Amino acid sequence: MFYIQLTLKIFIFGAVKRKIIIGTRGSELALWQANYTKNLLEEKGNEVEIKIIKTAGDNSQQYDTSFDKLDGKGFFTKELEEALLKKEIDLAVHSHKDLPTVSPDGLLIAGVSKREDPSDILIINDKAADDKLKFGLKKNAIVGTSSARRKSQLLAFRPDIQVKDLRGNVPTRINKLREGGYDAILIATAGVERLELELDEFTVEKLNPEEFVPAPAQGVLAWQTREDDHSLLEVIDTISDLDVLIKINIERQLLNMFDGGCHLPFGAYCDTEMDDEDRLRFKVWISVAKEWNDQPKQVYFDTLDTDGFVDRMYEHIKHIKPKKIFITKTFKEGEYLNTALTKLGFDIQGKSLIEFKKITIKFLPKTDWIFFSSKHAVRFFFNQKPELWPGVKYGCVGSSTSAELRAFGHRADFIGQSTDIKLVGKQFSSKVGNARVLFPIARGSMQSIQWQMVKRENVVNLEVYATLNLSEEISTENEIVIFTSPSNVESYFEKNTWQAHQKAIAMGEATGKALEKLKIKKYIMPRSFDDLGMIQAVLGMPHV
Repeated sequence: MFYIQLTLKIFIFGAVKRKIIIGTRGSELALWQANYTKNLLEEKGNEVEIKIIKTAGDNSQQYDTSFDKLDGKGFFTKELEEALLKKEIDLAVHSHKDLPTVSPDGLLIAGVSKREDPSDILIINDKAADDKLKFGLKKNAIVGTSSARRKSQLLAFRPDIQVKDLRGNVPTRINKLREGGYDAILIATAGVERLELELDEFTVEKLNPEEFVPAPAQGVLAWQTREDDHSLLEVIDTISDLDVLIKINIERQLLNMFDGGCHLPFGAYCDTEMDDEDRLRFKVWISVAKEWNDQPKQVYFDTLDTDGFVDRMYEHIKHIKPKKIFITKTFKEGEYLNTALTKLGFDIQGKSLIEFKKITIKFLPKTDWIFFSSKHAVRFFFNQKPELWPGVKYGCVGSSTSAELRAFGHRADFIGQSTDIKLVGKQFSSKVGNARVLFPIARGSMQSIQWQMVKRENVVNLEVYATLNLSEEISTENEIVIFTSPSNVESYFEKNTWQAHQKAIAMGEATGKALEKLKIKKYIMPRSFDDLGMIQAVLGMPHV
């Protein structure tokens, strides 16, 4: 009779749904993640229960021990996986970046969540903030982090900074900052945003993931279950994000190939965009070092064909060899391009083949915006101490120009990051609308941004400097030559001829066109017009 009743019940109402037991750590963030998953499952009609399981990672949180000093991998996940295998829970919810790249036998990652903001965030005590320096941190600041990846990249960009190990859940770390043990702490943006924490008492700097590369799968939840639990696998399919899964699989495959865990200073970030022909382009940023206090290799790749893509990236990075480089700019002390490539074994020499002459500002028209297309324009404008008006906004091309603007005490309200200068112009035109814009420029400027402005009558050009050639013979032993402007191209070739073994990097579309006029059609264009963009271009060059 019971069998008949059960069969009738299934016939009328469909298959009986079991209760799904979610296993999670007990931290505030872990519980948020578990409840987020619970809500998704309940929206699909499932009954769900949450079970808290303590892990070795939780037990170690009371000590300020660096992750890279802890033994083994998966110290935040092992006990959850054991509970799955013992069938004490049905589903484990993890922060995906904490997971080893290979699941234990009998388990698998059944699905992943949508991706929250993948970036890292610097939370700075106001007294330690210095808007004129990289990341807005004062000189010799003490920064709390126990991540080898974060230490590696932070010290690469700011070698003056002191890193101090920091453990605990997100609120605990912020309290340690509040208590004065650190000038700043570096944590994942997603954790702060998920917990909706108030940070008004601090200065906050969100770090661009294309510059400060996050951990593989940062900002993503992983849903792990038994591989033979077919009914639950089907349920997880209904809440999983396939687009995110494809991207983070690339990131984690790279991590696996480098044999990376918490000990390895490794970051990988994958994103996609549609190209001009509506094809999907995969873009990957990588930062990897041998030890946390070594200079990381910072590389960018993109492709339309993902077949074998991870293998190609791994083999390329493994076989990067130092070369002799000449760049048409004179280095300032401590400049990142010079220091980073030198630490990686490259022999880099820099000298500008042009000189700049100030053009005195005689009259400064009042506008709504001021737009700078180069660091030189920023310097020659502000060094003349112009009398500015309240409410003016600033636009610029690239993070390098933005940093120069910050050095003069101003923040950019618009930063064009694309190497396609016409696109930057269109984006800026859309941003400003009918506003009047002042462009401090070099004499003879191509005015590429200005030509994209919808309201040409609102464009005000102001010449603030001129360039003069300083041509000289440069050693032909240089295997890579980085040209920083069309004027430097012109000056270089007044006394030098191009050699078959040499490879060129062109900073900007106009510089590339200047090379093309001289029949040099093969060159690389950096993805961003700054030191990091040039480093990525050098390290990403074929056969480097």
